[in-house]
Amino acid sequence: MDKIWLIIKREYLIRVKKKSFVVMTILGPILMAALIITPTLLTMQDQQDRVIAISGNQLDFLEPLNDIENTHFSIIPQEEIEALKQDFSNTNYYALLDFENENFIIYSDQQISLSIKRSISRKIEKVIERKKLKKAGINLKILEESITKIKIQTKIVNVDGESINSSTEASMGIGFITGILIYFFIFMYGTMVMRGVIEEKTNRIVEVIISSVKPFQLMMGKIIGVALVGLSQFTLWIVLTVIISAIAEIFLLNPSDIINEANSINNAKVLVQVNELIGGINLIQIGSCFFFYFLSGYLMYSSLFAAVGSAVDAEADTQQFVLPITIPLILAIMLIQPVMDNPDGSLAFWLSIIPFTSPVIMMVRLPFGVESWELVISMLSITVSFILSTYLAAKIYRTGILMYGKKTTYKELWKWLTYKG
Repeated sequence: MDKIWLIIKREYLIRVKKKSFVVMTILGPILMAALIITPTLLTMQDQQDRVIAISGNQLDFLEPLNDIENTHFSIIPQEEIEALKQDFSNTNYYALLDFENENFIIYSDQQISLSIKRSISRKIEKVIERKKLKKAGINLKILEESITKIKIQTKIVNVDGESINSSTEASMGIGFITGILIYFFIFMYGTMVMRGVIEEKTNRIVEVIISSVKPFQLMMGKIIGVALVGLSQFTLWIVLTVIISAIAEIFLLNPSDIINEANSINNAKVLVQVNELIGGINLIQIGSCFFFYFLSGYLMYSSLFAAVGSAVDAEADTQQFVLPITIPLILAIMLIQPVMDNPDGSLAFWLSIIPFTSPVIMMVRLPFGVESWELVISMLSITVSFILSTYLAAKIYRTGILMYGKKTTYKELWKWLTYKG
């Protein structure tokens, strides 16, 4: 155990002291925030006003067309239509909407975006529909007054018979984000273990280390050491995110607004709304399960990644072995949406029980509520799988770590697994 601890300490300190770790730990929250905010800001700044011309003679029945966000409609005389069809360069028009042979045609000197095309189609359909209804003698005012929009509020009834506010949207958001994070961390830190094994094997450092410790001790030390690096970085990301958010709030908010009573009331309303959104979600359970599935999923997959690293001489040779390992993770990501649509279905249940997909899928299901026995079975399943995968990976590791210059095949791996020496 002392030797494993020394390896854990070595693996942890080597990676934590790297400049790349410090840089990514600091930039991680900033990059994540930028990834979320930047596209929205760019989209808002990229919006531009577009004017679409309409024939005054042929399309006079479309005069009620309303503007669509940044798209405006302008009726022009018929004599300008033909000239506009030939040349848009000296005009301010983005496109021309015309009606020919009972078909609507959009002319432009550039490719029309799909969103604008669909928006125009919906607008025209609505205008024509209203004219047909009016022609049929239907009072449009009564029809408009009959249109009713409702807001459905959801509540969860607990075992004590109490109803708690809930939000499907919040559950989907939390499930999606936690599932993606689990996938990201498992893949990132698992491949880190594999690269570390390949690097030590290529540099022949492992030959010196193996003379003092057993291959299993070396593998477990590397896996646990990198796990601690991941937990440290993730914890620092959370702390830095909170600090950055607090600093941003201080500098972005007007001090006079902070002490303003009206603003306090608004903040209270926001807190009430947030509480209503997450009222039916057990955040403590989700947080604790996140760390459990991150650690268990990482330990299981990293043992397999370590076995792959020991079986090859270069990272370029890992593809044939890494793909079968990562397919379950990729499948889990692809099935997130079907699972969120039916979190209690048989597909969601079995994917959250199967250990190779459970770290992602169970985190997706948890915000919707999961029976305790299902959670226990899932945890036991992934724990047993971790022990089994570590045992099998160790058999490959102890042989492959000292193999050089030979192309490893699946047949060769099977021999290492079944070797009883």
